[in-house]
Amino acid sequence: MKKSFKTVYASILFATLGFATFSCSQKLDAGGINLENWKADRDGCNGLRLQDLDELEKVKNNFLGASNQALIKTFGRPDRVELVDKSQSFFFYFLEPSSDCEGVENEKEPLKVLFRMNAISKVSEVTITDLNP
Repeated sequence: MKKSFKTVYASILFATLGFATFSCSQKLDAGGINLENWKADRDGCNGLRLQDLDELEKVKNNFLGASNQALIKTFGRPDRVELVDKSQSFFFYFLEPSSDCEGVENEKEPLKVLFRMNAISKVSEVTITDLNP
């Protein structure tokens, strides 16, 4: 049975629109985290992110499987990105002031949230730590 050109064209159009609709990343549900403070506290210099530490610990596993673009839309541009190899990278968001803050000289590594991204740019692990990957 032959399909008409219009039927094939309509199927392709709807498939394309459906893909475009669902492939766009949206903001993630960050629970009670104050995202305005988060974005305003670049490198953790003002200590605003640290105020949401308890809430972050509660909701951190909600971000597993999220895309890197969804993280950026939710939390803003990461403070640091580290490419480990071709198959994984890390997004750093500092909770305590980093060495990039004016007048800060850290004796130890600051507390930070690490989002491990897999080869397809999806979050595979969320860690709150003062260690580096």
